[in-house]
Amino acid sequence: MLVRTTAAAVTSVAAALALIAAPAHAETSRGVEIPAFYDPPASVPAAPGTPIRGEPMPLAVNLPVVFPGTSTRLMYSTTDSSGKATAVTGALISSTKAWTGSGPRPVVAFAVGTIGQGDQCAPSYGLEHPVVLGVGDGTTTFGVNYDMAQMTFLLNKGYDVALTDYVGLGTTDRLHTYVNRADQAHALLDVVRAARQAPGSRVTAQTQVGLWGYSQGGGAVAAAAEEQPSYTADVNLVGSYAGAPPADLEATIKGVDGNLIAGVLGFTINGLRESYPQLKPVIDANLNAKGAAALDSISTACIGDAIGSYAFAKSTSWTKDGRSLSQIVAADPGVRAIVQEQRIGTRKPTSPVLVTSDLADGTVPHAQVRRLAVDWCGKGAPVTYKGLGLPPLPGDTDRLAVHHLAGAAEGLPSALSWLSDRFAGKPVTNSCGSLGA
Repeated sequence: MLVRTTAAAVTSVAAALALIAAPAHAETSRGVEIPAFYDPPASVPAAPGTPIRGEPMPLAVNLPVVFPGTSTRLMYSTTDSSGKATAVTGALISSTKAWTGSGPRPVVAFAVGTIGQGDQCAPSYGLEHPVVLGVGDGTTTFGVNYDMAQMTFLLNKGYDVALTDYVGLGTTDRLHTYVNRADQAHALLDVVRAARQAPGSRVTAQTQVGLWGYSQGGGAVAAAAEEQPSYTADVNLVGSYAGAPPADLEATIKGVDGNLIAGVLGFTINGLRESYPQLKPVIDANLNAKGAAALDSISTACIGDAIGSYAFAKSTSWTKDGRSLSQIVAADPGVRAIVQEQRIGTRKPTSPVLVTSDLADGTVPHAQVRRLAVDWCGKGAPVTYKGLGLPPLPGDTDRLAVHHLAGAAEGLPSALSWLSDRFAGKPVTNSCGSLGA
């Protein structure tokens, strides 16, 4: 259905925007019907951050203190890691809480933690369906939009929230390019540009912007913080919270192999293969039938499905010669170059960044998170670093991902306070001296 506009809106907006109707049909993923809104058009606007379509979206939860806001579903353009324009979906949630801070109301661009690879797991779809259950094609699915809890805290502060679904999550034209550094960074930054032009939006070019994310979301935020100066200088970024970011993908692959969330190895392989087709023959040459079946199944899974089917799986059981994924990466220069291309910390953020990690996190290893902070400090970036919790006990590898999950709750209060200070223009506490950087 084409968006109807008034004559005044046509004059001021439609001249700059091409709003493209959603197709009439809808696809399904594991028995869940994906609304036709998520089917991208054949042609995507070249300018990143351009709105493609939008519609009001009902929220499953909308109470005075639990997700207080109104929402608009968005589709917008971004630039993928190959430099091509691609369509991404997301949402703008406008807080219904009064803004009591100084200056105009800020917006927080939100990057979710690992939620899945199937289109039914898309975060924006999850605002309308916080719990996703489906049965179809011999498969089942179970997904929970758990990051609505952290978004609730932001909305209660009076911030608007711009949510990205990432490249290929929700949109039905490609597989989600999980942990692709450039894709995640660009999708997160471009949702701010798209939010400016959403119907009824309060976001302008002058609006103060914060970035927020934990785990996969922390990686997206960290990548976006260092991409922003060159990619979206027009975005008024004042602070970024990157919780437990997988800055070093090689170290993170080792951390999750055999772990409770070992299924994310499948998300990783599938996502990189989507972005780098040259990986396909290498993957095919190394995977056995069990591994190939696992990747196929995981490609449509939410994180709950991946845990249910692949908790504690070891990548050695997926390969023909019994080598681990880490060993295959280390042995193949071409594969290792692609994995290292996802490394975060090679560019300098110019706005303040808060980096946190549970000291005992072995899933997204604490050591590589701290290394990210040190790397940025070495480039002169304004970094606040917080190690959370207690160091691990001897032999504790975080196999149950308990310390990784705890880090989200442990870091929440300080992250909220830190971001509030950035919007208020208060001085930043720089941790670089204490890090020895």
